[in-house]
Amino acid sequence: MKIMVVFPTATEAQFFSHPQVATAIGGVGLSATSYTTAKLIAQHRPDWLIMAGIAGVYAHSQFNIGDVVLVESECESDLGFFTPSGFIHLADLNLTMDFSATKNWGCPYLPKNPVLPIAKSNSMNAAMAPFIHIEDADIENMEGAAFFQVCLAEQQKFLEVRSISNQVKIGDDNWDMERSIRALTEGLYKVIDDLLGEDKSANA
Repeated sequence: MKIMVVFPTATEAQFFSHPQVATAIGGVGLSATSYTTAKLIAQHRPDWLIMAGIAGVYAHSQFNIGDVVLVESECESDLGFFTPSGFIHLADLNLTMDFSATKNWGCPYLPKNPVLPIAKSNSMNAAMAPFIHIEDADIENMEGAAFFQVCLAEQQKFLEVRSISNQVKIGDDNWDMERSIRALTEGLYKVIDDLLGEDKSANA
């Protein structure tokens, strides 16, 4: 089985090493992630492509700094327009233009018995944007929605693993980077061991 893990930055990848897994650095933000994800799929055709990185957690979420989650859905949450009544997501606008917009992208490849808890996520280029809708999300990051969209379009099996490093709070610089990245690494090992175990069982 060919598994690849793409990290937004080398910092997030610093503690990870697995003899059966290839890694790549995808870059920060939706544009960089779209390009890298498409390139990795075209060049390597992995059986599984995993996005792994840190994330912020919303105050209303059940999760805490140091927790590691599998992401079940992503919303490109800052895609839209400002109107006199506030920000409206593109998918919620009634425009007479020939296009469609998807609000939430789901992962159809989550395991039946996941080894990590499941979370919903927002993605945006403007981290901690105060105008986005956060009620239906647990965490936020800057890459996931682009990763989901490309993998779904290319029919690539994928998962997203996120470790919570900070609260989504403007002005709060108390990020627990090392602990969250070490937790991310341990969570990745669990997910990868689970995938490899399923592959062995299927081929037995």
